[in-house]
Amino acid sequence: MEDTVEQIKQQVIYLESLRVIERIKWAICKFGDDLVLSTSFGIQSAVMLHMVTQINPQVRVVFIDTGYLFDETYRYARELTERFKLNIKKYQPLMSAAEQESLEGKLWEQGEKNLKEYNFTRKVEPMNRALLDLKAKAWMAGLRRDQASTRKSLKIVTKQNNIYKIYPIIDLIDEDIDHYMLKHDLPYHPLQKEGYVSLGDWHSTQKLKEGITTEETRFNGMKRECGLHESTNLVDYQI
Repeated sequence: MEDTVEQIKQQVIYLESLRVIERIKWAICKFGDDLVLSTSFGIQSAVMLHMVTQINPQVRVVFIDTGYLFDETYRYARELTERFKLNIKKYQPLMSAAEQESLEGKLWEQGEKNLKEYNFTRKVEPMNRALLDLKAKAWMAGLRRDQASTRKSLKIVTKQNNIYKIYPIIDLIDEDIDHYMLKHDLPYHPLQKEGYVSLGDWHSTQKLKEGITTEETRFNGMKRECGLHESTNLVDYQI
């Protein structure tokens, strides 16, 4: 039986009181084989991957390969996949990068409307396909409130397009992440030492520099979210 809105509200209150590891255990216990974890193999992705696989090494890890990732991201993905023995489920857009550019040009350079189309084609649609293929009922992700203004009001559990979304590390800050990575000897993404603080596609990501915020390092400041986690996609209800 589906949880009611009131039941989910109570789960939010309960989970906010727990430690991160206990939240992950709750998700694994509640959803079992119907749970997936997504990763972008970004700057701090090793934290969630390590935490989750310490509890359930067989959890399915969805990786969306847009075809425009940094070379270093692919190498980092291989390193973490081998180190944690990840149960990777890689999904790619239906149209190759070369074909899309040939037919539609560089959409990310053509304004916010075309950027939205780009993000849907290369990120949102593959993720939706993954959730359907894997028959997922719950999706765990490593979003944190301090990462962007668009994430400050996120609840620890939401429901998006009939999928429960769970953010176990939502209230951690950078110092917490750094401490965990140091404690467990986890590697940062190789581009972290070059000044990158948030990573996506190579053409829409820049280093953090004087005069811009962390959010403005993505999509030339037009937007922070790529569509996967935008609250406007919460079609069933928001809590």
